[in-house]
Amino acid sequence: MKTRWNSYCTQCLLKKHLTNYPDTATEEERLTYIRRLFSILTDIAPGESSPVIVNRILTLQKEMFDQFVDYTDIKKHFNQLMLEQEDWIYADISSATDPIRRALQYVMKGNYIDFGVLSDVNSEKLMELLSQAKDQTIDEQIFEELMQDLTSAKNMVLLTDNCGEIVLDKLLIRTIMSQFPDLQIHVIVRGGHALNDATMEDACQVGLPDLVKVIGNGTCLQGTYLPDISKEARDLLEQADVILSKGQGNFESLQYCGLNIYYLFLCKCDLFTKRFHTHLYNGILTNDRYV
Repeated sequence: MKTRWNSYCTQCLLKKHLTNYPDTATEEERLTYIRRLFSILTDIAPGESSPVIVNRILTLQKEMFDQFVDYTDIKKHFNQLMLEQEDWIYADISSATDPIRRALQYVMKGNYIDFGVLSDVNSEKLMELLSQAKDQTIDEQIFEELMQDLTSAKNMVLLTDNCGEIVLDKLLIRTIMSQFPDLQIHVIVRGGHALNDATMEDACQVGLPDLVKVIGNGTCLQGTYLPDISKEARDLLEQADVILSKGQGNFESLQYCGLNIYYLFLCKCDLFTKRFHTHLYNGILTNDRYV
């Protein structure tokens, strides 16, 4: 099995979490936490990836210090912010020469709303990226393969990532449905709170269940780790003709799985910019068979 773990992620998580304990923690508690953190980072099974390891670290912090960051208000804010942009973005998508291409461009740029990777997520930067959506390049070969797959597909699954951008996912689905009305589409969100990732609550806030069938994946990971998700979610993925997977976390946890997955994400860290030979905040469309 190809490894999904790497030294860069080890260094990144150490930097983020090595001193991520309360000021009130005793010296003994700090040392215990650090030892257990190192144990997590050195005891990684084949096939495990950053989202799985981050979940273990967050569980450790909750267990030892009752630390838990509630993103509920932040998620509602970004969902509402994107709902306020919905009409003009959909108008731009609908008027484009190639609406699906334009919808994909917006979806990639909207993947900016990621508190798990970025230390500073703000509305101004989001609006700037959305204004640049039509300039986002897309790999022509992979785009043509996606369109061919959609043409012959009977069913498709979309894996969501973050709050806010789930509005753009909805617009992408509307656009695909208008061109492929017989295509059966399911959406899979996180099964519980995972930082600012989209859950059923977020899907309902933006009206996604009014458009397609939406289910939770049964886990609180910031990704989609096939051994851990529910049977219902796994069956949908394994039976899908086409899968659209949003975000870095889904890419990290699904890469090399062999399913017909098209990954859509914004490069938000050095590892991804180096791997895909691009620059920060550039979007990527690729397929699992090419990674």
